[in-house]
Amino acid sequence: MKDKIEQFSKKIKIPFNNLDLLKQAFVHRSFLNENHNFKLGHNERLEFLGDAVLELISTEYLFNKFPERPEGDLTNIRASIVNSKSLADSGEKLEIDKYLFLSRGESRDKNTKARRYILANCMEAIIGAIYLDQGYQKATEFIQKHFLYKADEIVEKELYMDPKTKFQEKAQEIFNITPHYKLLDEKGPDHKKTFTVGLYIEKKLITKGSGTSKQEAEVDAAELGLKKKTW
Repeated sequence: MKDKIEQFSKKIKIPFNNLDLLKQAFVHRSFLNENHNFKLGHNERLEFLGDAVLELISTEYLFNKFPERPEGDLTNIRASIVNSKSLADSGEKLEIDKYLFLSRGESRDKNTKARRYILANCMEAIIGAIYLDQGYQKATEFIQKHFLYKADEIVEKELYMDPKTKFQEKAQEIFNITPHYKLLDEKGPDHKKTFTVGLYIEKKLITKGSGTSKQEAEVDAAELGLKKKTW
């Protein structure tokens, strides 16, 4: 596995002084439950550090790049750049799934949502490892290459606005009406419910969204509504 970690180091073009730091970034907690003699710990402390480094570098970049933007906009733009979906997408592009240390159960579980959560956390751990081994500048270069390039498109297309806010603003602008959501259905046991929510303008149903919570279903409905209305 050391060879694979070296391959990843070459892939991201960062020659680590301490390759064990990078290796640890790929160690999921579940792996240690089955491998008690493994010499490294899991990646959660590196993830904690990487999250802070990512936030600081992203904040500094956006502060300098968009001097006219208020704090609220910058917060939303940053969230769009470094949210879990963005982290998981970057992880998939780097194929970090190939390098993960997982338990047998986690390795077999191809549940997209759960695996993407692991990828997102691993990306933060990788950032933490780069920061510790290579310093602030190398961490900045990595984050710029894999995350901050998205800033212009996010601002230009107003992707930093959450779907519910964007749909509401468009509906108010065009129809002078505030849209509303209605719970249409819920299925499954309490620990694993699926909610279906309708998005309405007055009494007209625009779209239906689904999710594991009412909030998630409303966001899904808003995203579908924006696409349907080509907003």
